[in-house]
Amino acid sequence: MKQLNLGGSSWQASAAALGIMRMGTLNVDDAVKTLQAAHEAGINYIDSADIYGGGLSEETFGKALQASDLNRDDFYIQSKGGIVLDPARSHDGLVFGQRYDFSKQHLLDAVDGILERMGIDYLDAFLLHRPDPLMEPEEIADAFDTLQRAGKVRHFGVSNFNVQQYLMLQEAVDQKLMFNQLQFSAAHSQMISEGLQVNMDNSPVATDGGMLEFARRKNVTIQAWSPFQYGLFEGMFINDPKYPELNQKLQELADKYGVSKNGIATAWILRHPANIQVLLGTMNPDHIKDSAAGADVKLTKQEWYDIYLSAGNILP
Repeated sequence: MKQLNLGGSSWQASAAALGIMRMGTLNVDDAVKTLQAAHEAGINYIDSADIYGGGLSEETFGKALQASDLNRDDFYIQSKGGIVLDPARSHDGLVFGQRYDFSKQHLLDAVDGILERMGIDYLDAFLLHRPDPLMEPEEIADAFDTLQRAGKVRHFGVSNFNVQQYLMLQEAVDQKLMFNQLQFSAAHSQMISEGLQVNMDNSPVATDGGMLEFARRKNVTIQAWSPFQYGLFEGMFINDPKYPELNQKLQELADKYGVSKNGIATAWILRHPANIQVLLGTMNPDHIKDSAAGADVKLTKQEWYDIYLSAGNILP
């Protein structure tokens, strides 16, 4: 498995990571199989959030890790916090918040809850889960210092922040914000389009302030979530008849490189030089292996552009 230097540091981890949002839907035996498949595929990074499955995903992960022949040192473990769950709106595996809360006490309690559910002593990384408009950076800085001094969190980052939000927080905290977790795929590639269509009549409205380029300049590792989906909850573009040209191109390249279409979609993200880490959300052991195999495929520049264009994007 291709390795990445995370956040511009000497810390290396697998280019593909396993997101466990759906692990709460599994029994412990099946969760063990999922973790073992990830490990066998070369994945050594786990991504979670305190609200996934209302906490059940992390509980199941903890039980599965204990029941498996794997141990804590086989994985870097990351989780996110800062969303207060709204049980009334959460259903069918989807979770929604009633507010964001970056107060010191909420963040401290969130990490304690994560550690208890997972049955571990520390997190390799803790991310703020979506920006809180009411965030007070100095209070967050106090929370980060407290968590780091206590040995509960080693590294920090954010999720779904734009450039100005990132900078505002980074100016307040002593720790480097090593990660920004953003939705990114061949069919959700606005970060690419914004950079290509500068000053064009059909230019998309900028939404992130050039985060992709900013991340490269500041050595921030972008973690791509929903790498096989379009929209937020609409569905996967893999084998979706709404994307015939994209699927045809993915299949053509899958045949060439001896991997699945999911593997080529993974390779497309990793071909970009921004040091992006791909978060795989599937719990299916076969799909984990198929998708992770793309981490060792290096597409040509033309193949990368062919996939981008086949998803309906244009070049100026």
